[in-house]
Amino acid sequence: MDDDVTAMELGENELREITLYAASCARQALSLFESRYPADRRPRDAIEGAEAFAQGGKRTAQLRSLAWAAHAAARETQDPAASDAARAASLAAAAAYLHPKASPHQVRHILGSAAHQARALEIAAGEDETVGNEQLGWALEHAPPAVRDVLRRMPNVPAGRGRMGDFLRELDTRLRG
Repeated sequence: MDDDVTAMELGENELREITLYAASCARQALSLFESRYPADRRPRDAIEGAEAFAQGGKRTAQLRSLAWAAHAAARETQDPAASDAARAASLAAAAAYLHPKASPHQVRHILGSAAHQARALEIAAGEDETVGNEQLGWALEHAPPAVRDVLRRMPNVPAGRGRMGDFLRELDTRLRG
């Protein structure tokens, strides 16, 4: 739990834009999961649920369940690229539940799908950092104004470990700029 959390404004339209962005990011890596686990629809269902919310649907308990199911799929796989792809899908559905609190943890909810899709594709390319960096570029290019606006109301993402930490910091820094 975050110690220094303050309330902030978060409109429903912003929440929908952020969720659609997260779903778009997750779609970039979905085929990695599906090629390895073609019968497992959990990540796809999470992305589709996020898209339905973003396009005007209700935020329901079912959407939260879809997020948790995709998270379970990520934990169950033995394939690191597929796991990151499923985490991106889970975070896309979870983006609909972003809290109106200015905390570093919430920053991860906004950017997690983008970071995990980049990492998934980087791993699938044999740890080719060029691929991960290209995917970060895609995520930066496709970020809607709501992502930038909401990030500017929050504290910077804290230092993290490894490539995921690098990806989160890079996205956070450049989207605030």
